[in-house]
Amino acid sequence: MIAILKQGVTKQERDNLIKWFKNQNVDVHVSEGEYQTILGLIGDTSVFNTDFIENIDIVESVKRVSEPFKNANRKFHPDDTVINTCGLKIGGGNFQYMAGPCSVESEEQIIEVAKAVKASGANILRGGAFKPRTSPYAFQGMGKDGLDLLLLAKKETGMPIVTEIMNANHIQLFEDVDIIQVGARNMQNFELLKELGRIRKPILLKRGLANTMQELLMSAEYILAGGNEEVILCERGIRTFETYTRNTLDLAAVPKLKELSHLPVIVDPSHATGYRNLVKPMAMAAVACGSDGLMIEVHNDPAHALCDGAQSLTPDAFTDVVNACENIRKVL
Repeated sequence: MIAILKQGVTKQERDNLIKWFKNQNVDVHVSEGEYQTILGLIGDTSVFNTDFIENIDIVESVKRVSEPFKNANRKFHPDDTVINTCGLKIGGGNFQYMAGPCSVESEEQIIEVAKAVKASGANILRGGAFKPRTSPYAFQGMGKDGLDLLLLAKKETGMPIVTEIMNANHIQLFEDVDIIQVGARNMQNFELLKELGRIRKPILLKRGLANTMQELLMSAEYILAGGNEEVILCERGIRTFETYTRNTLDLAAVPKLKELSHLPVIVDPSHATGYRNLVKPMAMAAVACGSDGLMIEVHNDPAHALCDGAQSLTPDAFTDVVNACENIRKVL
């Protein structure tokens, strides 16, 4: 349920109403927009009579929210959420490129790639230190050593970093990471999501390869319900019967998620397609459909990459993608 307050309501009047709601055993999420204040009521709201609440002097209108996701719902928060990390904004018309290798392999590799993608227009460095792999025999990442190398690349270039967490017990290791990524395989690792809800750091939440948009938003709800309001959604393709691409990039999800939710939505065309020749057209399409950013895999030697070389771009190819996407953004 949401209660929309009238214009001109004083802070004291608002706080008194919030206190009254909380005394009825519901949590209250406050969203202050440019023109109106919305109180989102979370909990068992069946006890409330909407006519009674609408008759409260400072209340303009009351609406029941049928969707199970509350905090992530645009009805609760009409204005776009803007995530700010190291002075870089994502969402609300702010667009960012996140680029780097699938896996951190060495100091030389990550530094070289970081400098290259920054020169091409990326502002955020991505790289995997802990890698979930289908095969237990595949390269699993460098772990803490990989995190240390990412932080070294940040020091060298000034770029904030985004990297994936796989275990709630590792949160302390991510203290200096700027954006923590929850990968597709962990989208419904609810115990991990609960722990990430207790920290105050941007979380990039990838859609699971077999999950619906509602399930993605419900996973975001776990983080938001814990008090962490800095969540970025990522569409990275879903598994269908198609075999010519690694996954099927669901670009319709971008405008639909932005219709349903106030959270920023970015797109990962690398994992979605699995082939580097498909990254550019899908990146351009992602920009055209209204995404708030792109996450693209870039490697200085894709042929010898330890992870996902087939979908990784060279630095020169990444430059070409950025130029093409910037042309699309100018048109928009």
